[in-house]
Amino acid sequence: MSNERTISAAPVPFADALGVLRAAAEETRLRILALLADGELSVSDLTDILGQSQPRISRHLKLLVEAGLIERHREGAWAFFRLCEGAAGLVDPLIAGLDRGVPPLSEDQARREAVRAQRAEAAQSFFARLAPKWDQLRSLHVPEATVEAAVLEVLGPRPIQSLIDLGTGTGRMLALLAPRAGRATGLDSSHAMLSVARANLERLGLSRVDLRQGDIHAPPFGRGSFDLVVVHQVLHYLDDPTRALREAARLVAPGGRLLVVDFAPHDLEFLRESQAHRRLGFAPEQVSAWLAEAGLGSVETRDLAPTAQAEHQLTVTLWLAEESREGVDDLAEERAVA
Repeated sequence: MSNERTISAAPVPFADALGVLRAAAEETRLRILALLADGELSVSDLTDILGQSQPRISRHLKLLVEAGLIERHREGAWAFFRLCEGAAGLVDPLIAGLDRGVPPLSEDQARREAVRAQRAEAAQSFFARLAPKWDQLRSLHVPEATVEAAVLEVLGPRPIQSLIDLGTGTGRMLALLAPRAGRATGLDSSHAMLSVARANLERLGLSRVDLRQGDIHAPPFGRGSFDLVVVHQVLHYLDDPTRALREAARLVAPGGRLLVVDFAPHDLEFLRESQAHRRLGFAPEQVSAWLAEAGLGSVETRDLAPTAQAEHQLTVTLWLAEESREGVDDLAEERAVA
């Protein structure tokens, strides 16, 4: 996914344009806008980068939010800020005209890179603590590269306008698919995992991916918001996978698709204790039935059997479902009534 934002061609009312320019016409606020053009940042990030107090930074952020230039979202006790897509028509040309190779913007960028480096170091430390468990699980099933190749194959070359990865974890599916998407979002309940995902995606130059903290059983998005919804290696952790799939299906736009990746049935009970698995895999017909009940149809399944001859091996299954005709009609009727 490109980090370039699409500039709206819609004309901006004079009063709105005046409000935007007034909000941006201050040194710190303009520096904040230039920083957020490269991806979201927290209040703590901005205080470190700009060398100003938290109350002062918060005051500038409040003014920018009120002007409709940036938006705020919470992630546990943290708050992150990003540029508003609706303001792109005025903000992007302004930022594009700035010379970021000279102070203070060049110095801001250098300090931002230092913040990113700290995130990457924290992510590495996080995985160092979890590495034994992760390595054990990886050794039980087909290589991740094989799974990712199968994901790309089943999805095919069809364009992706809007993508959401539910239970994104470390952001691996976002790293794989976000470069092909017009916009990409990751949702996870764990702040620690989102911190790791943020560092991983920034390292790949995908800093404009929208990462949100939230519950997969109640994702904070409207019906039909995404034309590709991904649930990758999440269901086996859940007490209520059927509810999660119903919510995932609700997010699928008319004609959109839902991709589920998880384990086939197995008897490795030790994964309940060592990896916090709630379910020991899912039969293809079981998930297909859940998807059909959720209003999706045309379910395609694919099994990826392990090739190594080991004592314990897990088969990975992919399910790809499309929004059914009934779902399309229901959503169109719902929007017409609204």
